[in-house]
Amino acid sequence: MKILVVGASGTVGAAVVKALQSRHEILAASRSSQLSVDLRDEASIRDLYERIGIVDAVVCAAGGAPFISLPNASAADFEAGFADKLGGQINLVLHGIEHVSDRGSFTLISGVLAREPVATGVISSTVNGAVEAFVSAAATELPRGIRINAVSPSVLTESLGDYGDYFPGFESVSAANVSQAFVKSVQGVHTGRIHRIG
Repeated sequence: MKILVVGASGTVGAAVVKALQSRHEILAASRSSQLSVDLRDEASIRDLYERIGIVDAVVCAAGGAPFISLPNASAADFEAGFADKLGGQINLVLHGIEHVSDRGSFTLISGVLAREPVATGVISSTVNGAVEAFVSAAATELPRGIRINAVSPSVLTESLGDYGDYFPGFESVSAANVSQAFVKSVQGVHTGRIHRIG
């Protein structure tokens, strides 16, 4: 299969590329790669698809949201999370439909905060929950047998130095383990599934 991996230079994205590259042709995209894309910029997403043509699967391991407590959060802070991890992934699907082959797939990324809130995580919880709701609904309407799933990992073991204090008592998961959920989504048969890891 020919697979587009967005966020390929990140911790999870790099693990996904490593897990898939022995059996598939990988197109690795990120903000800093030669095949560049910025999820916050709809024109950048359209341009990416024009450059790559038709693919069999699109994987997204990118997108973020600010960590700010609700009393200190502004509408702009929420909009930043919406534009990046939520809107960016939705646009990746909307503009990608005509570039994904029949019975191809999309795999998006959400996160544990969709189901387990933490202090200062209200924006991420909102965004991750919305990504999962989008996947469940989009699975019922995608044409030509195209599938869509999301991978929802706990905090990454590799990121505990930076984010561990935000996730007290949470079981961490390695990027390698998370990557296997992406493999399952790409090569499997499920649609509308949220693959929860950790």
